[in-house]
Amino acid sequence: MDGLKMVETARALLNAFGDRLAGFVFASVNVFGVEVQLIALWLFAGMVFFTLKLRFINLRGFGIGIGTLRGRYTSADAPGEMSPFQALSTALSGTVGLGNIAGVAIAIAIGGPGAAFWMVVIGFFAMSLKFAEVVLAVKYRLIRPDGSVSGGPMWYLKNGLAERGMPRLGKVLAALYAVFALVAFIQIIQVNQSYSQLRTVLGFSDTTSSALAYGIGIALLAALVLVGGARSIARVTSRLTPLMCLIYVAGVVVVLGVNITKLPHAVALIVGDAFSADAAAGGVLGAFVAGMRRAAYSNEAGIGSASIAHAAVKTHHPASEGFVALLEPFIDTVVICSATALVIVTTGVWQGGHSDIAMTSAAFGTVSAWFPYVLACAVCLFAFSTILAVGYYGQQVCRYLFGSREWVRITYLLLFCGLLPIGAVANVSTVLNIIDSLFFLLSIPNLIGLYLMSGTVRDELNRFVKHIGRAP
Repeated sequence: MDGLKMVETARALLNAFGDRLAGFVFASVNVFGVEVQLIALWLFAGMVFFTLKLRFINLRGFGIGIGTLRGRYTSADAPGEMSPFQALSTALSGTVGLGNIAGVAIAIAIGGPGAAFWMVVIGFFAMSLKFAEVVLAVKYRLIRPDGSVSGGPMWYLKNGLAERGMPRLGKVLAALYAVFALVAFIQIIQVNQSYSQLRTVLGFSDTTSSALAYGIGIALLAALVLVGGARSIARVTSRLTPLMCLIYVAGVVVVLGVNITKLPHAVALIVGDAFSADAAAGGVLGAFVAGMRRAAYSNEAGIGSASIAHAAVKTHHPASEGFVALLEPFIDTVVICSATALVIVTTGVWQGGHSDIAMTSAAFGTVSAWFPYVLACAVCLFAFSTILAVGYYGQQVCRYLFGSREWVRITYLLLFCGLLPIGAVANVSTVLNIIDSLFFLLSIPNLIGLYLMSGTVRDELNRFVKHIGRAP
């Protein structure tokens, strides 16, 4: 009993902390009667800037990205730990997840169906920003004598800005990023929403003990894979990511097939509501802000986290992996988030009072009483794969802060996995406030560095294009 009381006390403290942190990070300004969060504008500005700076590389580079993914512009003996496909799979494991299922539902609950339209628009611009941060991550990565790789925002902020004559600023921005990341990468949201779906489908009693048992089980499974390092994670995610996407997309196709006659109306409603003054949460701007917040969390462009996985790719050319990386927001946001939105809107469950993953589950339930089991399977795979990817990211942050000693890595993994069960007992709004706040804080030092090194990104792009003798 004492243990359960301690958990309840921890839950109350977590709720209070989440509310205060969100109030600080999501400061907003009133624009035409709508509260627009400054952090959302900050991220969107970065996406538009790099789209224009790189002359719409998100459109021009699509074909090269596919070719690179198939091994056309890379060699097997290049330095690194992962193939382009493995690097993309690991990164997608971190981004394709509950943000595509619960996140879309939350966006629609807050901003109406039009929020889904803005998620797609933002995913399109996010492709350019993702390209930029991955190019820098590969260019400034550290390859150790044993062949292991460390890369990501910490390294390109420190080394890239030092190369441009700003070593002190680079160290400060890198340190800020690393400190924020250590906490932000604790993926309690994955445990929270996957347990919510399993509880709904399997009829678990909503007790603290059953929630903790589920959280502990997920933590133990994650530890078994994470302890093996980058190669172990890459082997698992390269198999898990295609499987989980296949299961989810197959379920979506069935739901849309059953409701095929309602599909044209759903598309019209999503597009029309995006530009409607009567849309939920304050018209067009309200729908945009709702879509912006959830899309940014879904594809993580500007956050820099996925660049940690891409940095481990086998390549001689930083821009080659940038082309692969721009496919990530397309798959994550443009394809999968759109599919989720269509399922929710065609079935009409967005008007049923649900606010999170329960909305998507209700949509699957319109096919058959047992069909939410398909969603539950996909959700658990999404949650687990995301935990693996982000656990790898956290290890790289620890390497930057505390060195490559093995005891540092093991200590971090114990903390990372040990905190996961908290997600199963936390309030969903609290979890979202904390994770969103910390993730968006990462974008501040990351984007400052990206702006300052935008010329380097463009130079690497031109160098690679000249190497392959083909203009994107």
